[in-house]
Amino acid sequence: MQNLEFSGLFAVAASAFLIPFVLGFFPRLRLPASVLEVVAGILLGPAGFAWVKPDVPVQVFSLLGLAFLLFFAGLEIDFKHLRGRPLQLTLLGFVVSFGLAFLVASGLGALGWISSPLLVAIILAATGLGVIIPVLKDAGRISSVFGQTVIAGATIADLGTVILLSLFFSRESKSVGVQVLLVGLLLLLAIITLAFIIRAARAGRVERVLAGSQDTTDQLRVRGAFLLLIAFIAVAERLGLEVILGAFVGGVIFSAADHGRAINHPNLQKKLEAVGYGVFVPAFFVTSGLKFDLQALLASPGALVQIPVFLLALLIVRGLPALLYRPLLNPREMLAAGFLQATSLGFIVIGAQLGVTLTLLEPATGAALVAAGMGSLLLFPLFALLILGRGDTKISSAELATLEVKDAN
Repeated sequence: MQNLEFSGLFAVAASAFLIPFVLGFFPRLRLPASVLEVVAGILLGPAGFAWVKPDVPVQVFSLLGLAFLLFFAGLEIDFKHLRGRPLQLTLLGFVVSFGLAFLVASGLGALGWISSPLLVAIILAATGLGVIIPVLKDAGRISSVFGQTVIAGATIADLGTVILLSLFFSRESKSVGVQVLLVGLLLLLAIITLAFIIRAARAGRVERVLAGSQDTTDQLRVRGAFLLLIAFIAVAERLGLEVILGAFVGGVIFSAADHGRAINHPNLQKKLEAVGYGVFVPAFFVTSGLKFDLQALLASPGALVQIPVFLLALLIVRGLPALLYRPLLNPREMLAAGFLQATSLGFIVIGAQLGVTLTLLEPATGAALVAAGMGSLLLFPLFALLILGRGDTKISSAELATLEVKDAN
């Protein structure tokens, strides 16, 4: 049996605890914990004091953190928001966004900054759904027309970029046609699994067993969610797809089953978030810092210049399409929506790491992309909150429902 050392994992766990603990003493200091977790990893890792290296225990926790991060992204998807006028506008917005991303990335490619414009376009077109939802909740806007429009736009961006990344940039060398077939097979399996979960959960005896375990050490619903996550990661890996797609699909299935009241329990999501955000997700961000190639970034003056360029590119690619939301939002809200949609870190880290692994991105360029993502997380939500203030929505929720009915007819 391999001798495992846990001192590195201890340092990761200590960072994950201390960062939000210290931030708790400064409630007015709006610094995202995930950014500081990446910084802590940089300081602890080879680029800093070289106290910690990403060994096997750290890598396992990081991989599970990545899986939970994508699982929660899928879990946040609520299909009842993806309909009518908001769906039309946000879907059009993503098409425009990806078009802008490809134009920007092609320009960077012409300058010789990047060698894979498509990969960078996919990275730039993403939005951190799991990041902006807490911002909307804190601002009391989660159930407003503004909040639901932003969530719909981020949902479409999450779906689109995860699928595109899996189709075109898998570690397995398969043609795009084969990748499309495999993704279709995974989605078909997801539909079958969802139908099975809903049917099984509605059986009286199964429901009683689940209800009887929800507040005991059995925790069958939590174990079932973890089983679903690992199962679709394993299936995606076996099919030669990226594990992020499997984790994301697992979250979508769980969300659809939950809103179908098949696994409904008021505290279930809180329990899952306690496990994911409390244990594994911070390990992913700290480990991303351990892998961050600071030397390559500092050794390349061109890469340092890329950071503000990538930050501006995020704002252009995801911010400008918010102008399409004019039928639903007032000018102040459109501007705030643009800043929120331009906020992304987790997917940028994933895409940059994949690009470096496939030698499609230089390590310095990957580090510049991650640094730009950290900048977006630090700045853009703050700008959005300052812009929003106490402004009213342009139309009421009742008027939005009327629009959706008209669209359906």
